[in-house]
Amino acid sequence: MNVRRLIPTAALSCAALLGLTALTACGSGSATERKDGKLDVVASFYPLQFLTEQIGGDHVAVTGLTKPGVEPHDLEISARQTAKLNDADAVVYLKGLQPAVDAAVQQADVKTKVDASTLTAMEKHGNEVGGHAAAHDDAAGSAGEDDHAGHGHTHSESGDDPHIWLDPVKYAEVAKGVGAALAKADPAHAADYAKNTDTLVGKLGGLDKEYAAALKNTKAKVFITTHAAFGYLAERYGLTEEAINGLDPDSEPSPARIKDLQKMAKADGVTTVFYETLVSDKTAKTLASDTSLRTDVLDPLEGITDRSKGTDYFSVMRSNLTALTTALGTK
Repeated sequence: MNVRRLIPTAALSCAALLGLTALTACGSGSATERKDGKLDVVASFYPLQFLTEQIGGDHVAVTGLTKPGVEPHDLEISARQTAKLNDADAVVYLKGLQPAVDAAVQQADVKTKVDASTLTAMEKHGNEVGGHAAAHDDAAGSAGEDDHAGHGHTHSESGDDPHIWLDPVKYAEVAKGVGAALAKADPAHAADYAKNTDTLVGKLGGLDKEYAAALKNTKAKVFITTHAAFGYLAERYGLTEEAINGLDPDSEPSPARIKDLQKMAKADGVTTVFYETLVSDKTAKTLASDTSLRTDVLDPLEGITDRSKGTDYFSVMRSNLTALTTALGTK
């Protein structure tokens, strides 16, 4: 994975000029009307595509910019995708996750721009690479406490952790914002968008309860990953994520880091090193090879492929829960 930094721009978007956040009317032109009458929506990557499809139902046609199997952070926008974006009625994206998308959206002549990062409270999570990242028992009250800029990827100038979709509660907050944006863009179907949003939020509430119940009384509270993607999830459910090399899952950890994690694993009762579907398992196996640790998949859900342990957001999240409870054990 190539780590990219967002380049500041002197040009202010019309969103800034108008003082708007999630929903902005920036284009003077109108999108190409579809013959089927559906709202034409572009979503930047899988979690936002899934969410938009669930809320939009039969009233929207959703196109994803990130193809299955492509690491979202490394996406480059093609000329065809740029044209598609300019012809869309709406775009749903997560500012700070994909620099190429951020730049394309800023320049695009799209009437409705929905930035998921404005729809829930973004947080900075501790530098998992540098040491033990403390889990917060009170997820709701811990935002802003002992914040560090050293999250796994340099996603944005603010250093915010973008992986909000891995926390069902935050994902539900995003869903509400997207639902409201679609209703404003397509008032004729506002009632259906509201109904579908309520249904999705209800399912996410159920998933949150499943996670809370399953992870409440585990023997261990620490888990090791190659990719520092699970900070929100760990914070929500009183766990601690330790990333082998948060800046780049593809890089080789130093011998000192391996030794440190092996000691930590023994002290904290860690049994498993997790890797992800879109990145090689070599790093995880390097750590586990000289110990009794196992390896398993903990999917950051940045895309669905034939290697995914599930076919959609909910099934993969439940596979993740099974993997976590197996690794952490129960009292």
